[in-house]
Amino acid sequence: QVQLVESGGGLVQAGGSLRLSCAASGRTSFSSYAMGWFRQAPGKEREFVSAISRSYYRYYADSVKGRFTISRDNAKNTVYLQMNSLKPEDTAVYYCAAKIDYGLGYDKEGPYDYWGQGTQVTVSS
Repeated sequence: QVQLVESGGGLVQAGGSLRLSCAASGRTSFSSYAMGWFRQAPGKEREFVSAISRSYYRYYADSVKGRFTISRDNAKNTVYLQMNSLKPEDTAVYYCAAKIDYGLGYDKEGPYDYWGQGTQVTVSS
């Protein structure tokens, strides 16, 4: 079992930045996992934001490309999401997720086995 705990959310003005962190614990070989970030805005479906493979390939939704950067530190069992130039439409609960990396499905919820509780990000205009 793997536990994921997100942190770093909060309230920020449009154009500002936040860095989310997701720490993994439990029976995990963190380096073998692909890690993803998803978000869910009020009244909307949860959507893919970004993912990083065990080989450090990075994937981004078009809506965040060029503004968000995902990274991982295997020594700390942690994945990060640096969010710059934030917009009000980025307001959502952000979830961290983990899956054994078989090389497919980074942008789909289904393949992810473990999920965090989420952290709220609110961007004011």
